[in-house]
Amino acid sequence: MEKFMLIFHSAAASAEAFSNPSPEAMQAELQKWNHWIGGIAAQGRLAGTEALLPTGRTLTGPERLVTDGPFTEGKEIVGGYLFVMAADLDEATRLAEGCPALEHHGSVEIRPLMVMA
Repeated sequence: MEKFMLIFHSAAASAEAFSNPSPEAMQAELQKWNHWIGGIAAQGRLAGTEALLPTGRTLTGPERLVTDGPFTEGKEIVGGYLFVMAADLDEATRLAEGCPALEHHGSVEIRPLMVMA
C-alpha cells in the first residue's frame, strides 16, 4: 500500500456561498463529510485527516514577505486534506470520487507521498 494525500479545493464563489450557512446547512454538510470519510475508514484506508481554519499567513519569495491570509479572493481555497492508503493512484482516485467538495464545484487533488528515509 502507498500513502496518498487528498487535498480539497473549494472554488472562491462556493466558499463565499458557505461563509454564513445556517446551523442546519452546516450540520447537513458535516454529515456528508463524516459519511464519506467514515466509508474510507471502514475500508481500512484512512491514514489521517485534519481540517484547516480559514486564517493563517502566507510567506512569499526570497525576501520572506509575510502577509495575512489566505484570502477568499484567491481562485481556489484549500479547505482541508486527508491521508489515505491505496494500492496505486487509480485506487486513491476512486476513494476521492465521493468527496462532498465536488458537489459545490470544488476539486480534489490526489498526490502520492514521497517516502523519506
